[in-house]
Amino acid sequence: MGWLLAMPWLRRLGMYAAAAGAFVAALAALLRSGERSGQLLEQLEQEREVSDARQRMLDAAHDRPRGRDDLARRMRDGEF
Repeated sequence: MGWLLAMPWLRRLGMYAAAAGAFVAALAALLRSGERSGQLLEQLEQEREVSDARQRMLDAAHDRPRGRDDLARRMRDGEF
């Protein structure tokens, strides 16, 4: 096995192979990071939509008529 390391061209080939492997591993890590950020962005948009819908429901509940008299008054005044 030691005689393989004694050959300079084989050592150089091994170094190039190691560098290429490290480069491919770095590219794979970048790709995975990009996928993860895309998933987080999609999740953030979904949470924002849910939050907006919840806020619209709370606003509608706040503006609702409080009783039958208030409902009748709003309907007579055309505010409903």
